[in-house]
Amino acid sequence: MSKREEALEELDALCPLDGRYRSRVAILRPYFSESALIKYRVRVEVEYLIAISALVQPEGWEALKSADILKQWRKTYLEFSAEDALRCKEIEKTTNHDVKAVEYFLKEKWSEILKEKAEDKDNEYYKLTEFIHFGLTSQDVNHVAQPLALAEFSKDVLIPRMENALQILQAKSIEWASVPMLARTHGQAASPTRMGKEMGVFAYRFKKCLKSLKACEHSAKFGGATGGFNAHYIAYPSQDWLSFAQDFIRKVSNDLLSRQLYTTQIENYDDLAAYCHALIRCNTVLVDLCKDCWQYISLGYFRQIINENEVGSSAMPHKVNPIDFENAEGNLGIANAALNHLAQKLPISRLQRDLSDSTVLRTLGVPLGHTYLAIGSLLKGFSKLAIDHETISNDLDNNWAIVAEAIQTILRREHFPQPYEALKLLTRGKRSITQADFVQFIHGLPNLSSELRAELLAVTPHNYIGHFDSSPFSSLT
Repeated sequence: MSKREEALEELDALCPLDGRYRSRVAILRPYFSESALIKYRVRVEVEYLIAISALVQPEGWEALKSADILKQWRKTYLEFSAEDALRCKEIEKTTNHDVKAVEYFLKEKWSEILKEKAEDKDNEYYKLTEFIHFGLTSQDVNHVAQPLALAEFSKDVLIPRMENALQILQAKSIEWASVPMLARTHGQAASPTRMGKEMGVFAYRFKKCLKSLKACEHSAKFGGATGGFNAHYIAYPSQDWLSFAQDFIRKVSNDLLSRQLYTTQIENYDDLAAYCHALIRCNTVLVDLCKDCWQYISLGYFRQIINENEVGSSAMPHKVNPIDFENAEGNLGIANAALNHLAQKLPISRLQRDLSDSTVLRTLGVPLGHTYLAIGSLLKGFSKLAIDHETISNDLDNNWAIVAEAIQTILRREHFPQPYEALKLLTRGKRSITQADFVQFIHGLPNLSSELRAELLAVTPHNYIGHFDSSPFSSLT
């Protein structure tokens, strides 16, 4: 496809992930596109034929003992092409069944391999054809293929992306650890904090949520038409199909998947729901982070590095908007809404199965795409941020009332009578409290030692910032 054709395709896309954001989420296509799903199905079917042939040794199974034929058979998914995907879709026009189309496609491929690699005397190898998809229902294929796609995407793409975001938060926690800052509770000036400590809060929260996401189990359904291996046992009653299935799922997934022991025709989806909920929690922390960064930019605590070629507003030339954090927040919201629906809907199916799970599961790439896109926007936003020390410092200087807590606490320690009430009278509801007001107040307090008076006078909005140890954020461990 030429660049022009690709651009026109983006313009015609219904979904922004395939349109405006196409290039930014291209990394998801090998996992969640229609072609990717077909490829994962082919991978499952190819490996299944190898595994079941070795177990029951039907006529023609010796074909797979040929290293050359085995190599060519595995190339069916290892070198799966766009033309192969199109052939599957062409067959589906006749079958009106996507997995059956894959079965017929593979039977074609098996025939092609034998014509190329085997002599006429090896015609018995063709007898193995009917062991492609032997005893399986389509959901045995789908519910290995789709969990495997998610598990590989999570391991290879999403988790590293999230760890990158965590690294940025940890780095900022350390970089800004000594930057004092006015805190705000209920939107009002409150006891000072540090910018690094506030980033540390998000790093701490996100790390815990990410740990939960990593711990989520990925599992597959593999048990025949209604979960009891009926077809397998009627054909080969002496075989241990449960052990075979366990071993097959482990091998085909490179140990990423476990097998659900009790199912209907479809997987239980409980593990997928847990994954969705864990990802929602990760995304929720990032939404909170986006909102706070937006607010800090609004307050002038952060400046954004400007790209001279960009425009902030079609009407107001001065604008430098926090669009990356806004973009991230919006995409995380879309992701969480879809993830919540997946988690609520998929574990519910009528009796042994209805089709409603299939159409919903096809959208799994959508919330993952919006999540991936959001993290990219968040990382871009952080790359533009610079601390405005002057604005932060001025804000502290203009809010001396925040040291009232410090003064009354020291006076409590010294058993001074009603210190809270005295500071409340001085500060609460007053439009402007200055350093001079506190100096006058402290000098007016009776019966204080010179040392205590000096201690009180030493308190400022810049040094009343509590404790923050940034050393735990020095690594991902």
